[in-house]
Amino acid sequence: MNDLSIPPYFTIAACELTTQVSTSSGAGGQHVNKTSTKVTLRWNIGTSTSIKENQRQRLLDKLANRINKKKEIVVHCDQTRSQYKNHQIVREKLLSILQQALHKPKKRKATRPTKGSIERRLKAKKKRAEVKRNRSSFD
Repeated sequence: MNDLSIPPYFTIAACELTTQVSTSSGAGGQHVNKTSTKVTLRWNIGTSTSIKENQRQRLLDKLANRINKKKEIVVHCDQTRSQYKNHQIVREKLLSILQQALHKPKKRKATRPTKGSIERRLKAKKKRAEVKRNRSSFD
């Protein structure tokens, strides 16, 4: 198994990733009972040496509902009948999860309304007020 690179953040060493295979459920007939195609990938965030402390804390906060008590993130895949393809899919899933968790959204810059938008708003308010004023003048 190769290292898993999460650009531009870090690379997880292959020795930190634990892969387990088991028999998959679902379609496949008798073949499904004989072959181990389901792939489970585990990565322990708490003991990883590949990440910095601030990245570790961000991952633990963002992925709190996906992490078990051992501080492991566990990803499963049994989509295909090929162990190799499931292995690729599970690595892509982990990559996607980590990239989303580590992405920091840009801070919103407060802006002021333009002069034109203020004028249009006030004009619309005056027009609406005139309509209401005209309704009540039937006395």
